[in-house]
Amino acid sequence: MNKVLIVIPCLNEEAHLEGLVEQLVYTTQHLNRQIVIAEGGSTDKTLSIARALAKKYPFVNYIHNVNKIQSAGVNLAVKTYGQDCDYFIRIDAHSGYPENFCDILLQEASTHHAQSVVVSMNTVGKSGFQKAIAAAQNSKLGNGGSAHRSADGNGKWVDHGHHALMDRRAFESVGGYDEQFSHNEDAELDLRLTQAGHKIWMTAQTEITYYPRSTIQGLYRQYFKFGHGRARTIFKHKVKPRARQMIPLVIAPAAVLFILGLVTNKLLMLPLLAWAFICFIYGLLLARQQKDTQIISSGLAIMVMHLAWSCGFWLYIWEYFTQGKKQE
Repeated sequence: MNKVLIVIPCLNEEAHLEGLVEQLVYTTQHLNRQIVIAEGGSTDKTLSIARALAKKYPFVNYIHNVNKIQSAGVNLAVKTYGQDCDYFIRIDAHSGYPENFCDILLQEASTHHAQSVVVSMNTVGKSGFQKAIAAAQNSKLGNGGSAHRSADGNGKWVDHGHHALMDRRAFESVGGYDEQFSHNEDAELDLRLTQAGHKIWMTAQTEITYYPRSTIQGLYRQYFKFGHGRARTIFKHKVKPRARQMIPLVIAPAAVLFILGLVTNKLLMLPLLAWAFICFIYGLLLARQQKDTQIISSGLAIMVMHLAWSCGFWLYIWEYFTQGKKQE
């Protein structure tokens, strides 16, 4: 039987960690597994919960991730506990997982001889603006048709997806996650994996439930970091942005033109106004389609996502050329 390392990188997840680990303990009891909580210096009760779980179960351990970010936590867990494992499974504490999640991943890896098995994400909001954000992230305009955000019910070979299972040897052969990345570390690693000839299979047999941010500020910060990380990946590997990434890329320049238009030519305001109008109408259509008035503000969520991503991307470009930022 393959030995599996289950890694949970987390920071301030007192509301989710215990229930998640208890679920994994129950649903993986037939597997030869080790569960590791990579705790990143939480300021809530996450650390005490992790310690209690490690004391309760001999196959549950926790490690202190001094670098806090997920990429460093997974690397540390694999290095410390994964050397005799065939696979590791990455579990994000702020998501929901079906009971047969790990079993399906292992079966898919065996069936398709894949070095990585990735999954799609079903974003779910519980109420209020979080529901609007979820609708935005599940939509074509919000996610740009990203494979792991737009599951079509069929498994397929991809070049990127939401990380779930990975062959430990393949992971180590390309150097693991780049710890310079706080965001977009998964896409950057997938690029190195495919360049090295490893295969990534997106399964249609399971998915995760993702609970998004619930405020405009939190959403903006998240997508700003996504854009910054994507730019870092592009500059590190000297690759071109995808067509679906070019659309939000122009939003920050359009915002600059809008500001200039306030004091100069009003025509400069049109690109941003047209984009805002499209997002607003799109939100109305989503609300009508899903028969939920709380989703009307999904247009606003899309605007925040696009603008933040674009600002993060352009900031990295500014840093790269003005500060002489070097790529590892």
